[in-house]
Amino acid sequence: MEKTLLKDFELQHKNPSVEALRRWRSAVTLVKNHRRRFRMVADLDKRVQAEQIKQGIKEKIRIALYVQKAALQFIDAGNRVEYKLSSEARDSGFGIHPDEIASIVRGHDNKTLNDIGGVESIARKLLVSVDGGVSEESINSRQQIYGFNRYTEKPSRSFLMFVWDALQDLTLIILMVCAVVSIVIGIATEGWPKGTYDGVGIILSIFLVVVVTAVSDYKQSLQFRDLDKEKKKIFVQVNRDGKRQKISIYDIVVGDVVHLSTGDQVPADGIFLSGYSLLIDESSLSGESEPVNITEEKPFLLSGTKVQDGQGKMLVTTVGMRTEWGKLMETLNEGGEDETPLQVKLNGVATIIGKIGLTFAILTFVVLTVRFVVEKALHGDFASWSSDDAKKLLDFFAIAVTIIVVAVPEGLPLAVTLSLAFAMKKLMNDKALVRHLSACETMGSASCICTDKTGTLTTNKMVVTKAWICEKAMQIKGTESANELKTCTSEGVINILLQAIFQNTSAEVVKDDKNGKDTILGTPTESALLEFGCLLSADFDAYAQRREYKILKVEPFNSVRKKMSVLVGLPNGGVRAFCKGASEIILKMCDKTIDCNGEVVDLPEDGANNVSDVINAFASEALRTICLAFKEINETHEPNSIPDSGYTLIALVGIKDPVRPGVKEAVQTCMAAGITIRMVTGDNINTAKAIAKECGLLTEGGLAIEGPDFRDLSPEQMKDVIPRIQVMARSLPLDKHKLVTNLRKMFGEVVAVTGDGTNDAPALREADIGLAMGIAGTEVAKENADVIIMDDNFTTIVNVVKWGRAVYINIQKFVQFQLTVNVVALVINFISACITGSAPLTAVQLLWVNLIMDTLGALALATEPPNDGLLKRPPVARGANFITKPMWRNIIGQSIYQLIILGILNFDGKRLLGLGGSDSTKILNTLIFNSFVFCQVFNEINSRDIDKINIFRGMFDSWIFMAIIFATAAFQVVIVEFLGTFASTVPLNWQFWLLSVVIGAFSMPIAAILKCIPVERDASKQHRDGYEALPSGPELA
Repeated sequence: MEKTLLKDFELQHKNPSVEALRRWRSAVTLVKNHRRRFRMVADLDKRVQAEQIKQGIKEKIRIALYVQKAALQFIDAGNRVEYKLSSEARDSGFGIHPDEIASIVRGHDNKTLNDIGGVESIARKLLVSVDGGVSEESINSRQQIYGFNRYTEKPSRSFLMFVWDALQDLTLIILMVCAVVSIVIGIATEGWPKGTYDGVGIILSIFLVVVVTAVSDYKQSLQFRDLDKEKKKIFVQVNRDGKRQKISIYDIVVGDVVHLSTGDQVPADGIFLSGYSLLIDESSLSGESEPVNITEEKPFLLSGTKVQDGQGKMLVTTVGMRTEWGKLMETLNEGGEDETPLQVKLNGVATIIGKIGLTFAILTFVVLTVRFVVEKALHGDFASWSSDDAKKLLDFFAIAVTIIVVAVPEGLPLAVTLSLAFAMKKLMNDKALVRHLSACETMGSASCICTDKTGTLTTNKMVVTKAWICEKAMQIKGTESANELKTCTSEGVINILLQAIFQNTSAEVVKDDKNGKDTILGTPTESALLEFGCLLSADFDAYAQRREYKILKVEPFNSVRKKMSVLVGLPNGGVRAFCKGASEIILKMCDKTIDCNGEVVDLPEDGANNVSDVINAFASEALRTICLAFKEINETHEPNSIPDSGYTLIALVGIKDPVRPGVKEAVQTCMAAGITIRMVTGDNINTAKAIAKECGLLTEGGLAIEGPDFRDLSPEQMKDVIPRIQVMARSLPLDKHKLVTNLRKMFGEVVAVTGDGTNDAPALREADIGLAMGIAGTEVAKENADVIIMDDNFTTIVNVVKWGRAVYINIQKFVQFQLTVNVVALVINFISACITGSAPLTAVQLLWVNLIMDTLGALALATEPPNDGLLKRPPVARGANFITKPMWRNIIGQSIYQLIILGILNFDGKRLLGLGGSDSTKILNTLIFNSFVFCQVFNEINSRDIDKINIFRGMFDSWIFMAIIFATAAFQVVIVEFLGTFASTVPLNWQFWLLSVVIGAFSMPIAAILKCIPVERDASKQHRDGYEALPSGPELA
């Protein structure tokens, strides 16, 4: 039934179609406050306008970059524009105008660059050393003259803007008009100040609703602002004062020498200085899919483009809004972020309930009015109408409008935003940065996590612990074992090994100014090898001697090649190639090795098999195995070409990367939660299996497979094999993408996948939830991810799952609570109006009830922290009903109880309670109102768990929940005892207060009895969208 009613409110959680987004918007027909309801919803018209501006900028760039005609350059005139340097720039010693250098780079104007004297001349005019970079003292003057690397952003909204948004509620506006009219009529009939009480009461209630709503919304906006700041944090490595250091892209200045490597985002416009195989993806700027090879002949780099391959250094020439990327960034957030499926679904629920509420409100007004007119006619007073009669009709109208206020659950979709904002803030503190709102929601449904090994399951703190060299394996434990290795190995072999380590590396040794110690900058694997090399060369600086060699060509490591190669010009004039990487791949490239005497000998098949045995032995100890090899290049070899065969194997090293503490427990938690963990790694299969067993994710009957074998499977074989796969080794990014696609489409799994490399981007996009690594991850991976795991820790991923489930269940609790209030408030007022001709709950009282069930209810229930019980049940199934049978059971059961109690009080309360006198009706109505509110307070506590009887577990840990419960009760006392003039109440004696609390508290045993009624049983003995079977016995508590 839910699927039929909400068919227009179904939305894909990732990349929803524009048709689906427009369909649900047009289906929302009853909205009290359009500005507030749709504040966190994408503005599709603004998005279209922004896209048009973006396409215009891209077309302009594409023409400038690819058409290459002078008339189509960014400068309008045919002749060169003359730029006049400011006196400030001249005084600081700079020799080039900011706009001149900006036009050269963005226009790819090689001719002007050469006329000026090339990049060296530009560097001189910018007062920068291409080796040492800028000096720290010049940073301020560079920012003043050439600008800051920041983009124009929308100003943040003030608190008063949220107050204004809250005041746009149509029903509140109508009530304000009613209040003013009520005051005017009241003064005319009852005089000052008595005649103003009803109207002022409504105005004060509206003021309270608006202020509480605005405070809640403003706090949400602050949380999203903090989140947005965190999302924009990107760091790059630069040379400053001759030292390499990491800085934020926002601190980059013109003249900075920036290091670029695969997966980086180019942080500003600039000119290429040096590098190897630098391939740039400019599609984000120009729309052209073909990557551009950056060389000294084509040296221009544009901000916002991505490094697809290679590495290099660039000189920053233009920053901030002078770059085309800066202009694009202005349009980036126009239109807002896509709404989440739960927000859309609850908009649908609110629409349906709103229509029912509107019908009841109209019927209530019609019934009250007709009864009043009929009674007037029966008494013969139909012809005479007084201001009292007008005031009565106005009260009827105000009650009808207030019923709409209560009946249209505007807070439902907004509660999702509140819950997500709260969860995202908490996750940010727990090292998980949620980039897309829907990911936090979807993570609660994840049934499978495809995780990397290195850095996620392991610590990523690598160290060489074993080495095989000259046919001998040795343990490496500090200086002593390094000295022993040198003693039993010839100097020539050690020398070639050190060359292989120091020449073929992307890492760098830098000296710390503070303590004088050496620090290694680079990937963990590179750092481990460099550290091993430094250990072997402790008595002579082989690392410093590397400058005597000339690097001719570099093929950097990537996840497809699984190796890094370099071509080196030797001091004596020869050329040598070095290669290192995945042990099996390098071994296949070798036809020679170094024997126990330190001599280069042929490597026959049985010799290669022996090396393979050593590799497997290292791998079975959970070591990452790396082979190092070299080849002397003769004159017949093609110049500047790195060979793929004929290498001599120098050594094999085993790198230890310990399993992270707590990972085994986290894996077991996931398995208990019905989540399958699959390790996808580029490592050797034996290393992967050893780590998987240590983590507890390779179980009996589980399958470990290699990427090439997986690739060769037919679709039929995949159906049989994929469910059993627990480890995939030697995999390519393509294999990960294929696995994720099949898991989703073939088996209907909700898949989360981790990734850190540029080539992981397709898998991160394809997965239901893409998880990028914050430390090891490239900017390309982060940009394509939904969540960034800032500490690269698998335990953090489990925490995201827990919060995802908490968001879903918290919204269910809130919906259950709010629908109960809706049903009772509507029915009691309608029935009372039909039978007695008056409504027991006045406009002011209903506004207070609306505040309890809307903003305060959302704050109490939608922000509850997760508990460990959430991870002892399977995930919510894809496409499951949101309002479940247990929820309906609780809603209907509690509504029946409250309606019976309030009905008895309303129709027979005076007799039962022995009330008499002129104020008996006021006392009874106050008691009904008080009992109704306390029913909601205790039902709020009941709603903390939809299934379990023990609803107190963890309650006192949630200070927000406790604060709201106590604040609601305290303010109820104030309303009844002290604000009766405005709220139409009278003070109650202690017996009636006790009765009110007992009536409310009795809903708790009612809730316990209801939870014993089975409503969902199936063959798997599961219920609530696949959650655990209905508990019995001790488990029921």
